[in-house]
Amino acid sequence: MDSISRRAALRAFAGVPAVLTAPKAAAQDLPAIAKGPFRGTAESLQQYRIPDWFRDAKFGMWAHWGPQSGVEDGDWYARNMYIQGQPQYQYHVEHYGHPSKVGYKDLCPLWKGDRFDPVHLISLYKKAGAKYFMSMGVHHDNFDLWNSKHQPRWNAVATGPHKDVVGMWARAARDAGLKFAVSEHLSNSWNWLAVSHGADKSGPMAGVPYDGNDPAFADLYHPFPKDQPIPTQPMSRVAPDSWKREWFLRIQDLIDQHKPDLLYTDGGIPFEEYGYRLVSHYYNTVPHGVFTSKDRKDCVTGTCALDIERGIADDILPEPWQTDTCIGQWHYKRGIRYKSTKTVIDMLCDIVSRNGNLMLNVPLPNSGEPDAEELKVVEGITAWMAVNSPAIYGTRPWKVSGNAAAPAAGRSAGFNENRRRELTANDVRFTTKGGTLYAFVMGWPEREASIPLLARGGKLGVGKIRSVELLGHRGRLQFTQDEASLRITLPPEKPCEHAVAFQVVGA
Repeated sequence: MDSISRRAALRAFAGVPAVLTAPKAAAQDLPAIAKGPFRGTAESLQQYRIPDWFRDAKFGMWAHWGPQSGVEDGDWYARNMYIQGQPQYQYHVEHYGHPSKVGYKDLCPLWKGDRFDPVHLISLYKKAGAKYFMSMGVHHDNFDLWNSKHQPRWNAVATGPHKDVVGMWARAARDAGLKFAVSEHLSNSWNWLAVSHGADKSGPMAGVPYDGNDPAFADLYHPFPKDQPIPTQPMSRVAPDSWKREWFLRIQDLIDQHKPDLLYTDGGIPFEEYGYRLVSHYYNTVPHGVFTSKDRKDCVTGTCALDIERGIADDILPEPWQTDTCIGQWHYKRGIRYKSTKTVIDMLCDIVSRNGNLMLNVPLPNSGEPDAEELKVVEGITAWMAVNSPAIYGTRPWKVSGNAAAPAAGRSAGFNENRRRELTANDVRFTTKGGTLYAFVMGWPEREASIPLLARGGKLGVGKIRSVELLGHRGRLQFTQDEASLRITLPPEKPCEHAVAFQVVGA
């Protein structure tokens, strides 16, 4: 935020009325962008095309790690600690004190990362098969994880670990040959963090203002106008132009400093003209970059890649897309039960068969070192990828994704992963590469694998299969193919746990 806009916002904090639904900014008032083919308009962004590296990568890993991770009590702590009745509010009162006295500003310095070793972690994730890695850049908590020009007090170099976390991840990932990505969740912060300006509604501290009301910390909690009601919708993005401009400048600074190969935003493209200009600046700065949006309308023609949070598309989508999910909660929570390796592998095969990529978060605790249970999941993925990666990387969808739809058929919406059933040897998922068809059978059959979709002829027009091999097993397998099914005789030992991949020629 420039000094004039910041002074105006601070006056609003002090009680001067502010209009949150300001008219569209005039073109001459919008921040400048890098020169290039994208001109800051929705129309110019329609010429964008997703690069092949993203189509081929299929699997990325993510560290959703920041000051809220330092508490180790799960998601949205910086918001929920200011909502009386929330479990994290109660936890905060019991462990730190009442939020009128001890607030989020006091927790940020407690995030230390004293065992943070990005080079080692990237080596583990690369071995597990990740082709790109994503660092969180800034969450809704308004705390930047790089050496931020526009948030000088509340960033990871100035406070907490005193390290350029994004820069360290970027160097480690690129030195290992991975593409580097950054997530930004800042656009929602104005509404999300407004609860810090409230107070208890009952009890002995009723009416005592939380520390977000202290003007000395408006650069963290926002200069939220005192005469405005606290928003009930934390992700609504209703904010003044001064905040939209600050969002733009901070994410532009992130782009200019670290030039991420992928930039993830938590929602659709934010703030109309500001958002289109930001995405244009990004593509003009990083010509083979990928911007992801969770709003399918944004990605209908060029513009961006669709991201589906904690969900799977209902079928094959025409353009590459991405699922972002986590083995636990987004921010580290002690004692939580993680997704099993099988669950991750089932999701990966489902997603890749539908033209998607999987971005998997392994949440880090305060120390920056994964716990033993998390490492077991990573080791399980590593072992599976060592056998089956040829059927994942660089592949494309086949005529059908498999023999069953993902949950919530008819929707390509997020948050459907909990409605998934566990896949078995009766389920199959397909990928292709060149003239080869890969058939993932999602469990180990007792005697033979039967794949009715690969019956000769039929609705899919499957041709005569010439050979079948099993990844991780030497030599061709015996099989029969007729109008009912393809049946494959299995070797005595399975090559891996979980799904197995048959390499089929001739289908």
